Amino acid sequence: MLWIGLHLPWLSLEAFLATLPPGSAGAPVALADRFGVLAVNGAAQALGVQPGMKRPTALALAPQLAFGEADERRDAEGLMAVAHAALAFTPTVCLVPPAGVVLEVHSTLRYFGGFERLLQRLTLALRPLGHRVWRASGATAQGAVLLSRHRDGLHCREAPELLRTLARLPVHLLDSAQPHLDALTGMGLRQVGDLQRLPRDGLMRRFGEGLVEELDTAWGRRPDPRQALALPDVFDSRVELFARADTTEQLLQGAEVLLARLVAWLSGHHAFVRRFQLLLHHEGRSRRSEGPAVTPLDVALAEPSRDLGHLQSLLRERLAALQLPAPTLELALHAEDIARQPPPNAELFPTARSEHQGLTRLIERLQARLGPNRVQRIVRVADHRPERCVAVQAYEPGPPPRPPEPVAGASRRPARRQARSSRDEPALAPAKLPDLRACPAEPARPPPRGRPVWLLPEPQALSERESRPVWSGQVLQLLCGPERIECGWWDAALAERDYFIAQTQEGALVWVYRARLPLSPDAAGGGWFLQGLFG
Repeated sequence: MLWIGLHLPWLSLEAFLATLPPGSAGAPVALADRFGVLAVNGAAQALGVQPGMKRPTALALAPQLAFGEADERRDAEGLMAVAHAALAFTPTVCLVPPAGVVLEVHSTLRYFGGFERLLQRLTLALRPLGHRVWRASGATAQGAVLLSRHRDGLHCREAPELLRTLARLPVHLLDSAQPHLDALTGMGLRQVGDLQRLPRDGLMRRFGEGLVEELDTAWGRRPDPRQALALPDVFDSRVELFARADTTEQLLQGAEVLLARLVAWLSGHHAFVRRFQLLLHHEGRSRRSEGPAVTPLDVALAEPSRDLGHLQSLLRERLAALQLPAPTLELALHAEDIARQPPPNAELFPTARSEHQGLTRLIERLQARLGPNRVQRIVRVADHRPERCVAVQAYEPGPPPRPPEPVAGASRRPARRQARSSRDEPALAPAKLPDLRACPAEPARPPPRGRPVWLLPEPQALSERESRPVWSGQVLQLLCGPERIECGWWDAALAERDYFIAQTQEGALVWVYRARLPLSPDAAGGGWFLQGLFG
């Protein structure tokens, strides 16, 4: 067995510093309870403030000192985020309150390429959480915990090396020795090895069974069953701000802490988030009577992701466009819509997948900045009429919607070129249809396939000269067609048209059609219309 112990010696202080406004990074800060100072940062220590001092003494040395109250719930959430990040490397992760985590990695060493590679990746995964972590490893879980409490970088992967190192550890690292530190120090028992050399029965009668049991589990002489942590299916975390937030930058300070915890939770699930919700809890006494107590901010991703930088950029765009109804005192993050899929492969050269990912992230940033309904896309509609075959709708995360099934009765077919019967419309009589084979054999670029992208908002009526359409005073040359469309009888917008690709004298290609329905007596021209232009 091989265990890695993680100890966070400044967990309480770092969890509190994460709630401070952005401009107070270099200010002296102390964490205290009702008995006195518990921890101080570097700026306060430079002014002479030390843990264990009373508040009046600390304020006399540093009048500008900012005090924060110790909060067990805040520390527990910070420690839980570390455990979630560790679950990405092994399913056996156990909490060691108040500031430790231990994980069994022997079963996953081969998967991550050995102990050194695993430890390196674990360090990178813990870095966004903003905690200084002491790492140690040993053949027993309790041994790894004690080594991590002593200092960073103690790795004793073999049992004999672990026993020799444990014997040199100070006694105060043992949990069961805390109530008896004065007695142990008075007896000259300062190292764990000194306790091992004493008679077990006398040690048990004098200091209780807990001390002997802790020594036995550290040495591997006693089973050490531990309850492995189970990841929750829904992510919920919150952070209480030290000062009320009136600007976006102040909100981002606390929101980035929550996003880092979200990424750790996603890593433990080996999943990616589709959408999440940030809840802004406002100050009650300053809130207007009509204003909300909580402002929800929903962030939806076009493609699932757990990239911390990308999530931060999306949230920054959304917060920049948000007007706060009142100062914010607390932030909460909720996420449950996740996707379990393999991580993207690292690519040396750009591929179609990486280019699509870049486009997706651009769409997400535009939605975050402009609003979800301001970013739209064109979708196909099962209709042969050009003016109704596409629709514009708001861009929704996920693949584009499939077009509906074609309506029964709609048809789109090439028109026959032989003579029509007398029952056909007079406008389509054979004598008036141009003979495309008799067109001058002048060189022209090949006509494009399909329809033009640029359609006019409304078809433009054209005049007619010698059975040919006239546009801007020029007789158009019909290159190919007709393409017959008969559609719309079900919605009172019947369209019966013959479409042609025509060419101007300058060589430009246009898309025209001739209506097969009879026109009104006052309509101009012979039923020709300009529908679109080719690029």
